[in-house]
Amino acid sequence: MQPAVNAFHHKPTGSWTYVVMDPGTRAAAVIDPVLDYDWRSGRTGTSSADLVIAHCRAAGANVLWILETHAHADHLSAAQHLRSILGGGVAIGRGVLDVQRTFKRIFGLDDGFAADGSDFDQLLADDERLSLGQQEIQVLPVPGHTNDSVAYLVGDALFVGDTIFMPDGGTARCDFPGGDAAALYRSVQRLYQLPPATRVFVCHDYSPGGREPRCESSVAEQLAANIHIRDGISEDDFVQMRRARDATLDVPNLLIPAVQVNIRAGRLPPPDADGVSYLRVPLNVLGRPL
Repeated sequence: MQPAVNAFHHKPTGSWTYVVMDPGTRAAAVIDPVLDYDWRSGRTGTSSADLVIAHCRAAGANVLWILETHAHADHLSAAQHLRSILGGGVAIGRGVLDVQRTFKRIFGLDDGFAADGSDFDQLLADDERLSLGQQEIQVLPVPGHTNDSVAYLVGDALFVGDTIFMPDGGTARCDFPGGDAAALYRSVQRLYQLPPATRVFVCHDYSPGGREPRCESSVAEQLAANIHIRDGISEDDFVQMRRARDATLDVPNLLIPAVQVNIRAGRLPPPDADGVSYLRVPLNVLGRPL
């Protein structure tokens, strides 16, 4: 029996959160949960994450894992909010150690941030397998967008993070610290070796052309129609395209708050003496000169 997958769309960031559940035992994992964040006011909220919690409760899900495909730069993680209510271990690929060290330097964080992975309950090795009732979660390394990126394969369901979008959306950028277009090409080719009917669930959809948001395709559909990395596209052609495209892109709107929260596994920065958490903004470091 294949796993049941329910998807939750976060319209402000174009993000998808998934609950994947073993129908036989109701063991479940939540993948890439989103914390609401208003960048104008600096206020956070849990309305979107609470919809995921309500679904898990209604379905009788036993949440064993809260999984991140990478330390996102475009939304804040709600992992700690879900963990406090549903339980489960918060896990991410071991590559997050490099991401933590890099952004500790970029944001000028002090020794209160250890950058040793201890914010997470578990760091996942490449091709590690986790139990999910009668199902199994396989951790597939897919570096390229970031060097901590992983995908999760559960039965016939593949959760690809930001490796690829829906076919008309192409692929994610590779110009973040640790990004590598050639590595992304090779990562996607590994995913394309999976059975053609494998269900592919994306982390983001920005509704190209104004269509309705979508979250699911298949390996066969991606291989035939992905506008950036379909069958017949060489590594050299992809790298050239990706680098040229990335050179035109602005820094994501939420990168500064998102990364500071997400490298802490969804925790806000420790509060100051006044009880308020503060974010740091490095000046003249990120993005292109104006």
